[in-house]
Amino acid sequence: MEIRQLKYFMEVAKREHITEAAEELHVAQSAVSRQIGNLEAELGVDLFVRQGRRVRLTPVGRVFLESSKKSIQMLENATQEVQEYLHPHRGTIRITYPISMAAYTLPTAISSFRQTYPDANFHLKQNVYYDVIEEVMSGEFNMGLLAPVPEDHDHVYGHVLFTENVIALLPQDHVLADEPHVTLHQLREESFILLPEGMHFRELVIEACRKQGFEPKTAFEGDDVDALKGLVSAGLGIALIPEVTLVDTTPRYTVKKKIRNPDVTRTVGLITPKERELLPTERIFFDFLHDFFSSF
Repeated sequence: MEIRQLKYFMEVAKREHITEAAEELHVAQSAVSRQIGNLEAELGVDLFVRQGRRVRLTPVGRVFLESSKKSIQMLENATQEVQEYLHPHRGTIRITYPISMAAYTLPTAISSFRQTYPDANFHLKQNVYYDVIEEVMSGEFNMGLLAPVPEDHDHVYGHVLFTENVIALLPQDHVLADEPHVTLHQLREESFILLPEGMHFRELVIEACRKQGFEPKTAFEGDDVDALKGLVSAGLGIALIPEVTLVDTTPRYTVKKKIRNPDVTRTVGLITPKERELLPTERIFFDFLHDFFSSF
């Protein structure tokens, strides 16, 4: 079995079409067909069901695909690790993160890091909270930036970098706009603007309200934090959002208020896999982040 065969197999499985896979691989269709046939002969099973010009994975083909992905990822990691041991300041840092980290937290850290390590490369992927954890578990990424940081997880370590406040964003003509701070209890009758179901920050907001004895009334949902800001600016409700997303500016026609009695906070930090070590360049960035955020 050859690495080339696995890569051909994975491309065909992805596109479900041998000709399209061959075009993407920049090889002849006959070469792809021959390598897939050789692979099936060696394994003694059919990996695909042929349906005219298209192909579909068989049940055993789907199992083999998952194993192939892991094998290729391991080989790529091994090659990268060797290169980074030789040139740790020029390696690649692969990190996955949710959208709430995209506007300020991660870009600020990367900008500062590149001042010291200008030759370092980054492979970034934006995702939702639970998918960030899944990608670190699966080996697609070795680092994830998350808030809140998961505790006592079976497969990933959580490393808290800092704790940030969750604040209330209100329309500027709101009855509480001139108050120095607000409590969640004061907001119990308000129309809340929330992130969609399945987003972890939405769950955090709802749970904070429930602890104060009420269920937030959902007026609108926004796909991301910027959408929440826009809806509040339009006077359509109030939103609870991470304070770091307002570090540079407050949206027009809104006011931001600290939440007191009790404070609403969340941890921000990194997750790393329990089953794998960070690559050398990733370790440098990991240590840098701890130092960089120590003053937050």
